[in-house]
Amino acid sequence: MNLNLENKYLILENNSEKELSLGDILSWDNTILFFYPKDNTPWCTIENKDFSCLKNDFESKWYKLIWVSKDSIDSHKRFVEKQWLEISLISDPDLILHKELWAYWEKNNYWKIVQGVIRSTFIVSWNWEVKKEYRNIRAKWHAERILKEISN
Repeated sequence: MNLNLENKYLILENNSEKELSLGDILSWDNTILFFYPKDNTPWCTIENKDFSCLKNDFESKWYKLIWVSKDSIDSHKRFVEKQWLEISLISDPDLILHKELWAYWEKNNYWKIVQGVIRSTFIVSWNWEVKKEYRNIRAKWHAERILKEISN
């Protein structure tokens, strides 16, 4: 899977808004990209808090955590402030990165097929290769599962 590293995105990092290329965003050793449907919704909040609590554990293993949704940077700011999150958040309102990684596609929503964000996690290596992907994941205990897997 080839990522377009030139595309630019707004990212909220340490309460600071920046516009960076995907290549710059993924310039750490390894990155865990998590696509979620919407800020301040119950399951997205649970999962973001779980990953925030384990942020130091991921960083000690040289993994950076980055969340992606179609929400605006202002929405991300409110989400971070309200929930006390410590994760970088990308705003992708045009769904460019979502579609590039097939995180926006047809899904079953209450027995009806609709287009929407598929809760997905991607582990991306230092050379921008997608090493592992998880699709349609369950929010509860997902952070612990990923940490355990990268620890082995």
